[in-house]
Amino acid sequence: MGRRALQIATVVLALVPILTGIITMLGVSDPLYASSGVPALPVLDSNLRFFGGVWLGLGLALLWLVPRIESESVLFRVVWGGIFLGGIGRLLSIVMVGAPPLPFVGFTLLEVIGAPLFVYWQHRVATAGRSR
Repeated sequence: MGRRALQIATVVLALVPILTGIITMLGVSDPLYASSGVPALPVLDSNLRFFGGVWLGLGLALLWLVPRIESESVLFRVVWGGIFLGGIGRLLSIVMVGAPPLPFVGFTLLEVIGAPLFVYWQHRVATAGRSR
């Protein structure tokens, strides 16, 4: 599980926030929210669009660091730390409001369990790159 595998996994996973960030910037008109009958409240729509933009930015940051993945440890950790914190937010929602549809439970697991694993993987790749 070396540098190239980490780069490929990072590109694939970066596409998720890029695509879903663009969709979420539709606000309550996002197909997920529209099909759920979420009301078009200005504060909710504004927050959805804002967080969609932040999510898109995280995905773009992941793509940006791929060519130098072994030397971009700080940015890698900041991005995955943000994703981890988002997962904690989802966990709070599950506890306080209830379980979302199954794909969102999977996202939560990726964010809470996968984020630390990706940080560890990148650390191993960076350490191996320095020892050459």
